Amino acid sequence: MSASSPYQQALAALDALHAGDPRRVTVDGESLPQELWHAGRMSAWLEQLDAAPDELVRLAVRGQHLQRWQVPRDDYPEGRVGYLTWRRDQGKRAGETTAALMREAGYPDEAAEQVARMIRKQGLGREAGTQAVEDCACLVFLENYFADFSKQIDHDHLIRIVQMTWKKMSPRAHALALELPMTAEARALVEEALAS
Repeated sequence: MSASSPYQQALAALDALHAGDPRRVTVDGESLPQELWHAGRMSAWLEQLDAAPDELVRLAVRGQHLQRWQVPRDDYPEGRVGYLTWRRDQGKRAGETTAALMREAGYPDEAAEQVARMIRKQGLGREAGTQAVEDCACLVFLENYFADFSKQIDHDHLIRIVQMTWKKMSPRAHALALELPMTAEARALVEEALAS
């Protein structure tokens, strides 16, 4: 693909927004915007899930966490309803912004809306692109956040979260998740959740 293709333009625009994240992570001694790093992990998992993902799926995966720092979870009520409302609103915002960037890059409305639907997780379990976005999000969570998250949540709640996460994943994502390096404690939690 040429550097000026709609895909390359949209990808560059997404990454420019990701790079605006004021939160930082250090990876191999390099300080990176957290969201840009997260988007890179999402794309890396997509390459393992699908040997040849189409460009719309690539853009949806890349845009899934777009500008999340702008609306913190703390702005919503505590508890499951608050969390689900925040997550829905984040998906809507990310989908709308990604679709707008795609239109600016020259994509037709239909393609831009298809990506927005994937980011909003519409058609989960039925649409391959939406499933890919969900699989990548779950794998990034298990790979990078689960160990710390497991120390903040009570045991029974954590088991339910792992079970709910697992139900949303495809068989291919399950196989990849089971290959992840985990602490003994994290692996024991996953095994307990899957055995229940």
